[in-house]
Amino acid sequence: MAKLSPYLPLLLAAGLAGCTVGPDYHRPAVAVPAHYAENGPWQPVKAAAPVAEARWWEVFGDPTLDALEARVQVSNQTLKAAEAQYRQALALAAEARAGLYPTLGASMSLSRNASSSAVGVVKSGSIVNNVAGSLQAAWAPDVWGRIRRQIEAGAANAQASAADLAGARLSLQAQLAQNYFSLRLADAQRQLLEKTAAADRDILAITRNQYASGIVSQASVAQAEAQYKSAQAQAVDAGVARAQYLHAIAVLIGEPASTFQLDPIDNWRASLPAIPPGLPSQLLQRRPDIAASERQMAAANAQIGVAEAAWYPSFTFSANGGLQAPSLAQWLSAPARFWSLGPALTETLLDGGLRRAQTAAAKAAYAAAEANYRQTVLGAFQQVEDNLSALGILAKEAALQKEALDAARRSYDLTMNQYRAGIVGYINVLTAQSSLLASEKSVLTVAGQRQTASIALIQALGGRWN
Repeated sequence: MAKLSPYLPLLLAAGLAGCTVGPDYHRPAVAVPAHYAENGPWQPVKAAAPVAEARWWEVFGDPTLDALEARVQVSNQTLKAAEAQYRQALALAAEARAGLYPTLGASMSLSRNASSSAVGVVKSGSIVNNVAGSLQAAWAPDVWGRIRRQIEAGAANAQASAADLAGARLSLQAQLAQNYFSLRLADAQRQLLEKTAAADRDILAITRNQYASGIVSQASVAQAEAQYKSAQAQAVDAGVARAQYLHAIAVLIGEPASTFQLDPIDNWRASLPAIPPGLPSQLLQRRPDIAASERQMAAANAQIGVAEAAWYPSFTFSANGGLQAPSLAQWLSAPARFWSLGPALTETLLDGGLRRAQTAAAKAAYAAAEANYRQTVLGAFQQVEDNLSALGILAKEAALQKEALDAARRSYDLTMNQYRAGIVGYINVLTAQSSLLASEKSVLTVAGQRQTASIALIQALGGRWN
């Protein structure tokens, strides 16, 4: 019988090294509508690379906001944590890749041994010294693709982490913009209330003069004074919301709340960017959460292959060689050589259902990841639709509130003229003024809501549009 070559297992392993068990990944199709309910036609969504950095906040034309957003990039602690998690994912991917390569080790030992044929008796000359040094090499070829699937999963997880980092950055940028504009809205409301309080002070002076002339009663003076004090209290109360927004901004830029300040801006008006009405589909492609969810699904698919590879035998090739001698001097001058070389094959015959359970768990994890991906896409559609609807409806509401404000101002001016002339009583002034203040507050509130919806829409579109 012909003698088998000792290298046959090595050749066989090399031939099988192209095998990869487990399903190859294919991105599942998702059901998408033909167009937005609020806008024109668009193309189906594809998960893409994480969103590239875009200075989207510059569309609001606010230099203070620009400076604050730059500080988020370098000082926000949540963002630093996300960046560290991304570096960890890259390191884990490199760790998986290292499994493809052989390992090489070295060892050196010095020993002194005694032996005897009689128990407890050491014969003269039975003490043996041994000095040995060796190199060891081992390689486990990736015959069934287990390591390649681990590399595939590691790379997908790193890409998902990169998308998570982009998503965290976009979320923090949007939070900062929302808090900043909410602070400016609180400033505008406070200035409105201060202006109202000043008008109430003037009305109180008129009412006191009329009382001195016997035109109105003491009750009218008391009402005017109460209204004036109430307006002052409301102006002071507006400072509570401003302080909270200011502290939130400080945390976002990585600064203690006690040391951060922003001066109020007089006559601030909301800035509404002109987001293009015909939104193309590539905007949704840039959403980091969709990219992250899709990459997590790819990683889960690769883990199925890792679990299935455990059903197959594993091959290991090892080599060991070195020098040994009774003493260090002889080891350097005339050592004895030793070596070993050979393959090994191992297979688990009985594991109590462990591999079956691990494979079932990997498949279930993929099913969950796929469902999460589909849900993420659906949620993305909803967020865009919600904010498109909000912007459309709020634009109509803003126009109506502007008309209501114009009417309230005319009514207030007419009533004040009549009051100065003594034609109407203070109750008419109070009614007209309350209506005017409510209209002015509503105009500011709707403007703030439109700005909030604009920021939310930009975030829903991944922070960029073309």
